[in-house]
Amino acid sequence: MTQPITSPFAIALFVLAMSLGGVARAQDAKAGDAGAGEKKVAMCIGCHNIPGYQASFPEVYKVPKIAGQNAAYIATALAEYKKGERKHPTMRAIATSLSEQDMADVAAYYNRLGKKESNAEKAAAVAPPPEVAKLLAQANCASCHGANFSAPIAEAYPTLAGQHADYLYVALKAYQTDHNERVGRNNAIMMGMARPFTHAELKLLAGYLSSLPSDLYTVSQSRFR
Repeated sequence: MTQPITSPFAIALFVLAMSLGGVARAQDAKAGDAGAGEKKVAMCIGCHNIPGYQASFPEVYKVPKIAGQNAAYIATALAEYKKGERKHPTMRAIATSLSEQDMADVAAYYNRLGKKESNAEKAAAVAPPPEVAKLLAQANCASCHGANFSAPIAEAYPTLAGQHADYLYVALKAYQTDHNERVGRNNAIMMGMARPFTHAELKLLAGYLSSLPSDLYTVSQSRFR
């Protein structure tokens, strides 16, 4: 298991290096075909296209909104499930069945699907309360996830604004988890960020991020099939 990075200077250098690496990976990734992806999402729609749908295994939480999410991030996440760097039995089984091109196509489709929903006027972002502002500064979240957490500095990073709070909490908590066959995520940047926080602090962060105006959507299956 990779040891978390704790020095602020080391974190800053590592974030810069990984950011440049993320840009390179996004540029080298296979180009996705949204039209082809529409024919490959049969295993996705039963969870990700039902508004409010909750996973019950291995933990209970709303499945993430992925319509409108960065395509490179979706493809990267699927690849991490396939390699076991993200632990989730159902997602690993699905990702294992997909080729690199399939992942790129599915990612392109969901990215385009969100753009079809993006015409609604968005509310202005609300400034975080002081205790949350302190946590955000400590975690330095904006350095990767961008202004209002909806403009990541690289396409391989996710938009966080407006994502379900319970999903964000579970995801953050996963970076603190070791030696569990069903739960856990292995990413040095996120492990270094998440591990200093208590679960209560992670919930505060997740709640605020969820409250922000979003480009993420859950598009009901009946809207497009």
